[in-house]
Amino acid sequence: MSPIIGAAADFYRLRVTRVDEPDEPDLEWRDDILYRNPPQQEVDGTESFAIEAVSVDDEDDVRPVALYGSTDEAYAALEAVQEDLDELTKSAFESRYFSA
Repeated sequence: MSPIIGAAADFYRLRVTRVDEPDEPDLEWRDDILYRNPPQQEVDGTESFAIEAVSVDDEDDVRPVALYGSTDEAYAALEAVQEDLDELTKSAFESRYFSA
């Protein structure tokens, strides 16, 4: 398979998503209770925000770019990543953000 050459912006779009990491399990099972109220919407764990690159061709192809502790940090970093997305080629963008 030959490599695909082109601008990274032709292949990816960026988004910021919230990642919740709860401290407690989602479900508490008890044999003596048939119905339990759903848990509260408030998160009792840590909360972080991820910048993700989503493939234009397949919206299920999502690659994490970076993880941040607040929305302000994530959106500030998003501007720099968006500039790279606009300026770099697909292979240069992938090697910068997806290589381990």
